[in-house]
Parts: sequence; structure tokens; C-alpha cells
Amino acid sequence: MGEQMAYNANSIAVLEGLEAVRKRPGMYIGSVSTRGLNHLIYEIVDNSVDEHLAGYCSNIQVILEEDGTATIRDNGRGIPTGINNKTGIPAVEMVFTMLHAGGKFGTGGYKISGGLHGVGASVVNALSVWLEVKVQSDGKVYQQMYERGKAVAPLEVIGKCRKGDTGTSVTFLPDGEIFDKTYFKAESIKSRLHETAYLNPGLSITFENRRPGEEETVLFHEEEGLKAYVRDLNKGKPAVGEIVYFKKKIDDIEVEAAFQYVDEFQETIMGFCNNICTMEGGTHITGFKTKFTSVMNQYARELGILKEKDKNFTGADVRNGMTAVLSVKHKDPRFEGQTKTKLDNPDAGKAVSEVLGEELTLYYDRNLEELKKVIACAEKSAKIRKAEERARTNLISKSKFSIDTNGKLANCESRVPEECEVFIVEGDSAGGSAKTARNRRTQAILPIRGKILNVEKASMDKVLANAEIKTMIHTFGCGFSEGYGNDFDISKLKYHKIVIMTDADVDGAHIATLLLTFFYRFMPDLIHQGHVYLATPPLYKAIPKRGKEEYLYDDRALENYRKTHKSNFTLQRFKGLGEMDAEQLWETTLNPETRILKQVEIEDGRLASEVTSMLMGSEVPPRREFIHTHAKDADLDL
Repeated sequence: MGEQMAYNANSIAVLEGLEAVRKRPGMYIGSVSTRGLNHLIYEIVDNSVDEHLAGYCSNIQVILEEDGTATIRDNGRGIPTGINNKTGIPAVEMVFTMLHAGGKFGTGGYKISGGLHGVGASVVNALSVWLEVKVQSDGKVYQQMYERGKAVAPLEVIGKCRKGDTGTSVTFLPDGEIFDKTYFKAESIKSRLHETAYLNPGLSITFENRRPGEEETVLFHEEEGLKAYVRDLNKGKPAVGEIVYFKKKIDDIEVEAAFQYVDEFQETIMGFCNNICTMEGGTHITGFKTKFTSVMNQYARELGILKEKDKNFTGADVRNGMTAVLSVKHKDPRFEGQTKTKLDNPDAGKAVSEVLGEELTLYYDRNLEELKKVIACAEKSAKIRKAEERARTNLISKSKFSIDTNGKLANCESRVPEECEVFIVEGDSAGGSAKTARNRRTQAILPIRGKILNVEKASMDKVLANAEIKTMIHTFGCGFSEGYGNDFDISKLKYHKIVIMTDADVDGAHIATLLLTFFYRFMPDLIHQGHVYLATPPLYKAIPKRGKEEYLYDDRALENYRKTHKSNFTLQRFKGLGEMDAEQLWETTLNPETRILKQVEIEDGRLASEVTSMLMGSEVPPRREFIHTHAKDADLDL
């Protein structure tokens, strides 16, 4: 295990109090949707994983209980229960009641850690109706209860255990006053736990769902680690060559990676730092891509595949068909944003570049046939790219700030992106009403005609030739990214809210899904950075004989209205946005004071990609099975 670090009551440092968490939960867990709710479990699991990284924990158990609570247990050392010298209270109480109290600061108990810099346990406690922690250490079982972040009784010894038995168990009930929903999403949790098992080959994670009708127990243990991860990501795809794997430490930064090529025109690179998925990439991913491109071009020239007059392969060319997982361990990681989606340490990029350069040369010098397969993928990509260059050039050579190509955009007066919104509206009639109803200063209206192209099934030239897609790319102003490089620049986005506004019927839902598929594949940062929303037009308007008229947004709202309004009322059913006059559309769907907008979020990038491919791809049986299985729990969070 190398150098041992003390882990006791005085390993716990305190930086500040806990008051702000309940007021601004989004700052600490990202959102109060299902994504944020599941994040509570991940925070406690990440603390257990840190014990594993320190060399003490080999088993983690996650249980979804019948009563809506979640329990996370581990066999680590157990959170210290002794009295902390500075505060005079037990260390475990500090961890659960004080923000930034944990063993991850200064000379605490951890060299490498994930979690939200040690704030996880206290944040979970603050956002729970109640939380119970049990610690096994020194032959005793300790327990303490909390309510909404505050201890309701002192830490007490409730029993004995065998001297060698150690660990921590946390059970909590999420607070319905904070979260939109308090029902944990099992599929996303399982995916995240499986991912954690891939990243930690010596760790076993058991997931148990005890909720009625969902009962199951799953063990996640992946001895082959990242190699198994890449193999599973490529399941069902024709492989091109073997899985390449390496692991090396440089300047206290551990770099581990596995990659393999498949015979498909796509690129999948997943990055992690200290087990945290860096969905938006960062310095480690940049270092990987830059060095890989450089090494492959050097080999292509040495082998005579690229002649002196030939241009280098682009980065996208050499990664055509690549599936890669890159994991770095860093003792002082810096991330952009509170929820850690982009790594910001320059030394991480340098370390990845150095390790990758050495390992690629070592591997491909000994495996020339494997190298030729990779360069063949790059050649194939370059040929397709050149053949379709005209479609791409025709699109991006025009001003990215030009008005839309079909002349239908009703732009807003403001040029301040932070206050501007663009509503993508289905149909000319609804578009006309929306143009009349909107706030012209800050709200732009972009009508589209019917169902846009399904980008999951279309080739790049067809995508770029599609009128509606060209219109959106020009309107947003930030370009797009896919396949042939990256022209996407989020800083040039002209509208900080992009709102999909379709009818509340099956066709409207299909159009919204096609639009979301386009954004996810070609402009994923729009979703990752919270710029994409779904408008929620009402289904009904209740008009009572006496009293105030009321808009009802779904059948459940209508049912509740009927229960609470005994007097007679007439019901107006809106079949589409086009049936509303401008005043109604403003009141219900456009007015920031009264409208309901649903922000589109992605909780799990791998799961979202798999589900998108399956729902929008050409294979019908898996799509039918998925819809039958998940129709009852449809949700915006992936």
C-alpha cells in the first residue's frame, strides 16, 4: 500500500457552515430533478470509493428500500467517531453537519478522492428529511440520527461487533420540499455503479432494489477493468483489431486507458478523473486526442501511406471508429463548474500526452498489422470527409450570424444572449400566434415544418442538406460538432434558452424527440450546459360558471380540478398550439411569470447514447421492448 496516512478524528478539517445548501441545492448537486436526486446516492457511494482508493474498502452495497429511502454500506475503516480537537464534537457529526468537513483537505486521510471535495455527506444530510449513520469500528457500533441536516441526538454506542469488522452505513430519506420527485431512478443508478466497478477492478458493488414490482439484486465486479468497459461499449459492433490497454504513473499522476476500433463511423471517448466522469472532457482528453493524432500521422508518413504532398489526417480521421476510456488519478484535481464535468489541470494533459506517446510507440512498433488497421480507418474517414466536404463547406462558409435560410425566423431585438430565448415552434399557424404573443425584445420565434430529419439514421451530407437543420445551425450561431472535427463554439450561442414548443400529442412528442436527437448528436453542449428546454402547453382550459378560469396541463391536473371544484364548469380542449389565440399562448406558454419550462438534462452520458441509438436507430425489436418496459416511468432525465 506504500505510505500510510493517519485517519482519525483530527483528520477532519472544517471550512464553512451548512446553511446555504437547502437554499441553493442546485449549486451542490446540479439540479433538484431526478438527476439531482440520484446524485445524493452517488455522493455517499463516492465517499466509499475513496476508502477503496485508499486501500481499505472492497465491498459497497446500495439498497433502494420499500419506504423510499436509500442505504449505502461499505466495509471501509468507518468514519472516525472520536472527538475532534478544534470543534469538540465527534468527527462523524462534523462530516454530516458541516459543509467542507471531511478527510480530503490538507493532511487528511486521503491522497486521491472524488466526491464534491468532501462536501457530499453534509449535502445529502441537508437535503434529506432524515438521515441515519452507523459506524463499525473498535469492536463497537455507533449510531447518530439527523433531521434536515441537524443532529437530533448525540452519537451513541448501540451495540458491539467483532474487532475486525469495520465500515459505514448511511440511510436517508430525500426531502420532497427540495426535490421535484423523490423516487430514485434504478436504471441510472445501476449504470453509474457498473461504471464505478469498471474503474475499480478490485471493488465489488451490490445493488439491491426492494421496491414492490422492481425487486432485483445485481453484483457489479469487473476484474478486467477498463478493458471490460471498452469491450462492453463495443458489444454488437464489428471490431477492428484488439483492445489496447496501458497504465502508468508520471509525476504522481496515474494514467490508465483502453481503446479499440470498430467498423462504424463514430467516436466514443469517455474520460474520468478520480472516478468522476468528466462529461465535457478537459485537459486529459485534449492531451489524449492531440498526442494520438500526432503519433498516427508520424506513423502514416514513416510507412509511406501519407506522401510529402499529402495533408495530415485530422484528429477526427484518426479517431474514426475509436472507442476509448481514459482514467486519471490526480491528488489535487480542479474542475470547471460545481458538478465536475470538465477537468482543468494542465499537468493532467501533459501526463496523458507523455504516457500515451510512450505506450503507443511501444505497442505499435511491436504490432504493425494492428497499426495498419487503425491507419486504414483514418484513410476511410478522410475519403468520406473529402467526398462530403462540399456539403459541409456550403453550410459553414455562410455567416454563422446570418438570419435563417428559409426567412421564417422572427428575431428578438436584444443582442444579449443571456436574456434571449428562441422558441422552435411546430407549424405556421402556431408560429404566427407565437410571433404575435411573444415579448419582441427577448423572445425569437423559429417555425419549423413538420418532422425534421432523423439524424440517427442519416449520413452527414443528408443532415447538412436538410433545410430545417441548416436553419437551426444558422439561427443558434454556434456551429455544430460531429465526425469531421469541431466547429462548435458555445460562446457564440445567441440564445441562452432554446425552447422546443410542440403540440401536446404523439406527433408533437415525436418532433420534440427528433429535435433532441439532433441536439444530442450535433450540439451536445447545449444540453450539458442547460440551454435546452421543453415548453409545456396546457391540454385544457376549465371555465367555471363562477370564479377564475384555470389552465390544466395534463390529465392528472384535470382529475384534481374535478375533485376540488364541485360546481359546474365547461372544459376547453386544446388539440394544438395553433388553436390558442395570442393572448392564451402568452399566458400559458411564453410568459416567464406563468409558464412551465422543463430543462432537458443528461445524467448518464453512456446510457443516454445507448438509449438514443436504440430509440432512433433502425433496429425495431429492442426499441419495442424498451418502450413496453419503460413507458410507465418516462422522464426527461437520462
